[in-house]
Amino acid sequence: MPTDAAPALIIEPHLDAPDDFYEALIDSHQGLSTEQSHALNARLVLLLANHVGSLPVLRQALEAARRS
Repeated sequence: MPTDAAPALIIEPHLDAPDDFYEALIDSHQGLSTEQSHALNARLVLLLANHVGSLPVLRQALEAARRS
């Protein structure tokens, strides 16, 4: 749970163009082996985590991902 000082994870739809993002995500995996695809996903997670920058929000995201 977020504290009063910590921002809350946005879980409602918030992406401007979700279908376009999904297409770009799928396209980024084209031609990759399973190992390369997993590595791409790991790098993407780290880049987005760096962009978010808030450990409390990232922990909320990890918990939400495990529950879904």
